[in-house]
Amino acid sequence: MYRIEAEVAHTPQSRQTGLMNRRMMPAQRGMVFVFPQAARHCMWMKNTFIPLSVAFIDEDGRILNIADMTPHSEQSHCAADAARYALEMNRGWFADKGLGAGARIRGLDRLPAPQ
Repeated sequence: MYRIEAEVAHTPQSRQTGLMNRRMMPAQRGMVFVFPQAARHCMWMKNTFIPLSVAFIDEDGRILNIADMTPHSEQSHCAADAARYALEMNRGWFADKGLGAGARIRGLDRLPAPQ
């Protein structure tokens, strides 16, 4: 079990801004995006300085897929299926913990409702 301290992006503005313009993020920190509905959401790295990995997560808390993202890239990284959440961590965090598609993330039910 791994404890993650994640900022929550559950409003249109916070989802749009994400981790832009930040220069660093502590190892156990991240940002979880809460979407209004499950869909094939996509993420990009415009104005983001930190190399990140994003896990797209379904409504049941299962990781659908993970993508490594490059700072300042406008390349889209998309969910493999309908995702309700996306969790961004420092690049390589999921791999270092042995987490991949099918792993379950707990605690998502305690997040605020999306706006």
